[in-house]
Amino acid sequence: MRLAGTELGDFRVLDAHIHQWDPLGTPRDFSSLAKLFKYLPVPIDLAVRVAKKRDREFVGDPTAYTRPYLPADYRADAGPLPVAGIVHIEVDWHASAPLGKADETRWVQSLPFGVDTPALAALIGSADPAAPGFADLLDAHGSASPVLRGIRTMVANHPDPDVRSFTPASDALENPAFLDGFAQLAERGLSFEAWVYSHQIPQVTALAQRYPEVPIVLNHLGTPAGLFGRLGSRTGADANARRDLLLRWRDDTAALAAHPSVVAKVSGLGMPVLGHPVPKRGTLTPVDALVDRYGPLLTHAHSVFGAERLIWGSNFPVDKPITTIPGSAEAVALVLAESGYGDEQLRAVFGENARRFYRIEG
Repeated sequence: MRLAGTELGDFRVLDAHIHQWDPLGTPRDFSSLAKLFKYLPVPIDLAVRVAKKRDREFVGDPTAYTRPYLPADYRADAGPLPVAGIVHIEVDWHASAPLGKADETRWVQSLPFGVDTPALAALIGSADPAAPGFADLLDAHGSASPVLRGIRTMVANHPDPDVRSFTPASDALENPAFLDGFAQLAERGLSFEAWVYSHQIPQVTALAQRYPEVPIVLNHLGTPAGLFGRLGSRTGADANARRDLLLRWRDDTAALAAHPSVVAKVSGLGMPVLGHPVPKRGTLTPVDALVDRYGPLLTHAHSVFGAERLIWGSNFPVDKPITTIPGSAEAVALVLAESGYGDEQLRAVFGENARRFYRIEG
């Protein structure tokens, strides 16, 4: 295997952040959209024009959200990249019953991983520490999968109304009920995946300070929305705004990295919400363009987290409108190689760190 011109021998990648879904057969928040496209002859590009601006800019191209994305689809997208296993991260499972979110874990565990597809190495379920019955839901997730390693709560909230938020609360991580419930993770030896927009990173830092015994993953390097181009009504509006966004992100991630219980996930850098120009469907963003965009983020992440606390994940299929899985891996590896990463460090970022963090055997 080669990445960024470095020969890694027979090393096999662990993709630490992917999603699987079937919006036609399982209850997703976007299932209604998927069923609309299945049963009504509405051209997808026409429907995109009438969608809310924040939804259009978040997904870039809604095609992947209108159909199932299952292990064979991931295998095809991984192409020549030798992926041995994946970490599945919860995504938009709709459930009103108190233990309903565990059904997603049960469904993912039942998928045909590890036959002619990568193995399901670890699984992150959906749960909200602030919700009643949180402890019971954790136990239900654990019963549904032997590889459950933690939870994620959708707490990303943006002050720009034209940037999509996933919770109405801007301070969900500071909610007293959330903080009280969070202790249940420590009792069960589970980790927490923090997906926030970049201005919320100080909330993650406060959480790490309060609960140093709980391993925390900063998803998608903190998602600095608008860093690569204008987004919403005012986010990333010009070069000065984008420079200020980067500088604040640098300061806040440096403060977060001071907590050794936190690792940073080099994932989601192809999310359209970062302000990427979305190429025409069927075309790709050149890897060298991604290297230019990712460079300032990865160089700083390396300087504050070090090679031992960076974990790569493709975030597929969410990043699919911008790049491919091999393209994502190559762009990240090229930037890190320019920072001096050799064989050992690249192996760490593309698999060994995730294996250690998620307690993956084999």
